[in-house]
Amino acid sequence: MVAAMKLPDAVVARQLERNDLSSGAIGDKQADTIVEAGKALQQAGVLPAEVDVTAVTAKMIDPSFARAAGAVTRRPVIQAAWVPAHSDRAAVTGDRSAAGPARAAGIVPPLPAMTGAWTNRLAWLARRPRHPADPRHRVGLAVRAGLAPGRLMPPPSRLFATALALARSGELQTHVAATMTRVGIGFGIGAAAGTLLGMLTGASDLARRLLDPSIQALRAIPSIAWVPIFILWLGIFETSKLALIALGVFFPVYLGMLSAIQGVDRKLVEVGRVFGLSRIGIMLRITWPAVLPTWTAALRSGLGLGFMFVVAAELMGASEGLGYLLLDGQQMGRADTILVAMIVFALLGKLSDGVLVAVMRPLLRWQDTVRSRL
Repeated sequence: MVAAMKLPDAVVARQLERNDLSSGAIGDKQADTIVEAGKALQQAGVLPAEVDVTAVTAKMIDPSFARAAGAVTRRPVIQAAWVPAHSDRAAVTGDRSAAGPARAAGIVPPLPAMTGAWTNRLAWLARRPRHPADPRHRVGLAVRAGLAPGRLMPPPSRLFATALALARSGELQTHVAATMTRVGIGFGIGAAAGTLLGMLTGASDLARRLLDPSIQALRAIPSIAWVPIFILWLGIFETSKLALIALGVFFPVYLGMLSAIQGVDRKLVEVGRVFGLSRIGIMLRITWPAVLPTWTAALRSGLGLGFMFVVAAELMGASEGLGYLLLDGQQMGRADTILVAMIVFALLGKLSDGVLVAVMRPLLRWQDTVRSRL
């Protein structure tokens, strides 16, 4: 774009230094070159032929724009100011995947194959970050310098466009709903089983000697090793996926509950017996409050593993879910789709953990610790 418009080096240098993109003013000496760029866009089919580029550009001229000492006091902004609000601005950046409703309605003709330095420059200016410390700036520099391939390391603007396109089509909501349903059901089953079995083995020496060695041996089996046997036993549909997620949640919850019960202070139990509490009373008044902090931490750990196991579960022939979206992005070579799915996983995991902490916080108000909040 800079080469096509033949801007002076001082103007180009000033454009690269300034971060403010809010001004749409230009100087009269740049009007002719910008008009030429606008007509070139019309010839390329980006702008409708009925747009009067000259008239629109004339409105952008600011008489106060002046040069001094080889620099400019007000930076001219190279932007498609003449593009109507209803036009397809995705055509300017050359992003075919972000085509708007204007092209679908026939307002803007299909975008032809456009290559060249000026289109790349215009797309970069449209996505230019405001501060060098911005991650978008660093990613863009790495791609332009050849240190990272743009196809494998998409900039944040492309990730945002991909997420927006998935959300508008409803595909993202479908995958999120499927994943959260599986995690919710699997977490409920695994947490309940782990809590009950942990209480049994923690309260009974006989049950601990009989069951705990086998459970600890099963805990050492890698998660991916369970996939083929679950498919053989339970089929390829939802039952095997829920079983795999529940298995991942079960082990940390079981181990946390077992350790919590074994760590109850013996003196507290003896004081309860002195005051005449029954076994049920000791369990409800002493043991249960004592194990709540450790059990809460075990639930949070199990929830995190539930999100990890759901990816392996959704690779087992699923047609919906974020794990399926990851696999689809890998097969289609879409790094942006993969990264969007990973970001959504992180957001959902953090949100779910926050909800669990909020639910458990009222049960832990009795704690007299340094930190009053989890």
